[in-house]
Amino acid sequence: MKLSKEFYNGVIIFIGIALYFLLMEALHLSNVYFLRLFNIVFVYYGVNKTLKSNFAAGKTNFADNAISALLTALFGVFLSISGLVAYIYAKGGDDYIKTLSDTLLFVGSPSVMTYNISLLFEGIVSAVIVTFSLMLFWKKKYPSD
Repeated sequence: MKLSKEFYNGVIIFIGIALYFLLMEALHLSNVYFLRLFNIVFVYYGVNKTLKSNFAAGKTNFADNAISALLTALFGVFLSISGLVAYIYAKGGDDYIKTLSDTLLFVGSPSVMTYNISLLFEGIVSAVIVTFSLMLFWKKKYPSD
């Protein structure tokens, strides 16, 4: 069974983000909020890899490549959020969320699902931003209409 390049690169995004956050947790740096911003590097890498693969295969339709790039980013986001839900429940569920929400901008005490749904929306917005920015970067490689 051959996986689509979008799903494969989405898995690469997930593995990169998961290893990055596990490393931050092991080094006790998970409370340093600005280090969390670097996970965008893995999303850029996976989406750029998809676009590079499409271009190398001769696929130069701008709209098709935009959809391919967005699917890659969304696969990475959904897999990462799913992995985070599993990790949070493995670490204690709502009790573990209380330690996480202290370092983020959550008011009160969010539940596991509230926490992850808000991160899902943030991830979807990030996926769209990454897709648009990389499509602007790659636009010069596509024939104009």
